[in-house]
Parts: sequence; structure tokens; C-alpha cells
Amino acid sequence: MGLEFGIIGLLLFVLWIWAVVSILQSNASGGGKILWILIVVIFPFLGFVLWLFMGPRSGR
Repeated sequence: MGLEFGIIGLLLFVLWIWAVVSILQSNASGGGKILWILIVVIFPFLGFVLWLFMGPRSGR
């Protein structure tokens, strides 16, 4: 039972890091980036889902 939670936790952590890096690389303004990072940090899963569908796109 502990292994499943560890794998899910690791997956969520990787997605969280990916979201923060993508936000930092996006075309959003400085204030927009800070707001999105705060949302993702305060609400890890919900923030990631919101960012995924509504967040700024990467600058690449």
C-alpha cells in the first residue's frame, strides 16, 4: 500500500516541477508567471490541472 502512494507522489512531484519550469519558460508577463506559480505551489494537483488547460503556453 505504501509503494502505490510513493509512486503517485513521485509522479505528482515530477508533474509539479514540469509545470513550474513550463510557466517560467512561457510568454506570460512577470506578474502572470508569479500568479501561476503560486497557484501551482499552493494547490499542487488542482493548480497543475488548471495550468494545463488555462495556463500560458511555452515560448518555444
